[in-house]
Amino acid sequence: MRKLSVVEEAKALMTEAVDWSVFTWLFQKRRVRETADRANAALDNLNRSVKARWSADVRSAYQELTGKSDRRRGGDAESIDPETRAFVQKVKEADDAAHLARMRAEATFDEAERHLNTDLAREGCQQAIRSWELHEKAIRRAEAVLASRKATT
Repeated sequence: MRKLSVVEEAKALMTEAVDWSVFTWLFQKRRVRETADRANAALDNLNRSVKARWSADVRSAYQELTGKSDRRRGGDAESIDPETRAFVQKVKEADDAAHLARMRAEATFDEAERHLNTDLAREGCQQAIRSWELHEKAIRRAEAVLASRKATT
């Protein structure tokens, strides 16, 4: 997976922000939020583009796991090979962990803003960095599905 410059910039800003004073936080909180939103959007777009390159059976297995499969179209869930299911399960678990970490970071930032609490804001920065690392890990797993499928064809 290629490094996304917007994510690397966001990580650098969050690392810097951990040492900010209350005064600096008050003036920079909007910049932090906007930077985090851009990083999240970039990772979401990359994730979608990787999954768009999956084969139909891999997409079907993932949709089945996420509960988004269209059973009316007569998808043949039983025909999905167990190895594909196992790969997709790992991707789903990584996606879930990244999503949970992102929600936790956003909730921490919201709480920090409500209470003007720099300790919570610092914690939110660390959580945001962790969520991006988990999202990158999930994308690498999604890409590994592509690589494993090429090796078997």
